[in-house]
Amino acid sequence: MKRFPIALTGALALSLASSAAYAACEEVVMSDVGWTDITTTTSTVKQVLQALGYEVDVKVLSVPVTFASLEKDDVDVFLGNWMPAQTSAIQPYLDSGEIEQVGVNLEGTKYTLAVPAYTYDKGLKSFADISKFEDELDSKIYGIEPGNEGNAYLVSLTEGDKMGLGNFEVVESSEQGMLAQVGRAVKADKDVVFLGWEPHPMNANFELKYLTGGEDFFGGEGVVHTVTRKGYVEECPNVGELLKNVKFSLEMENGIMGEILDNGVDPDKATLKWIQANSDTVLGWLDGVETVDGEDGAAVVKEELKL
Repeated sequence: MKRFPIALTGALALSLASSAAYAACEEVVMSDVGWTDITTTTSTVKQVLQALGYEVDVKVLSVPVTFASLEKDDVDVFLGNWMPAQTSAIQPYLDSGEIEQVGVNLEGTKYTLAVPAYTYDKGLKSFADISKFEDELDSKIYGIEPGNEGNAYLVSLTEGDKMGLGNFEVVESSEQGMLAQVGRAVKADKDVVFLGWEPHPMNANFELKYLTGGEDFFGGEGVVHTVTRKGYVEECPNVGELLKNVKFSLEMENGIMGEILDNGVDPDKATLKWIQANSDTVLGWLDGVETVDGEDGAAVVKEELKL
């Protein structure tokens, strides 16, 4: 039997391993938790990755399932780690090293309970004031999708009868369902309290005020992190470089989300329109990034997306 030199055999094995790793990086699995802001940012990055030659699989998952899927290596990338609101949900995975934070992709976020300005002016200005408006609020606090960490915190307040909220019910539905309820209340000049956040066109569509008193959980102004499964940036450094470079803005997200929610534009069409109108920003994300085939990333994306 012909024997190859040990060094050659080792080099061949390393080459095969590198090729397998490279092939594995050609598909990027992303999570979209169904919030319009994360749908917006995920679609934007997806289209840039596709222009670079990557296959992108976007899975719609709740936040807890997203983190569990990152731990199991079923998902590669999540652009929606809102901090500090998701601290309790993600911290065990960060501590174990199974999820890694790549960087901050958005600053200046808000996420806590909100009310219409007319309700705020009546005196509902903090979490401690909610119980005083039990009748006006029909003993309801409107949240978003079941399993969301913000909902869980609100449920813990009602179940523990904290801040006098023992008689309240947290209504869990979806972003769209919650906002439909808010819209009906505002149209009828009724009081309503609900989970609000920015970026989101709700801040332009309704005159809102955010309540104080939830800072222990929701924090003040926050940031959104890009996170990946363990070791992903090292395994797929080209995608990792893009993820490190990507930065969004409140203005960008509010504008695209308005197109989606208010005008019924398909998310991919809305984000592509923004990409084409903001080519300098997008091409800046491609500094040091190549295509799947090793070509100049910025040049190919410029041609593919007609920038």
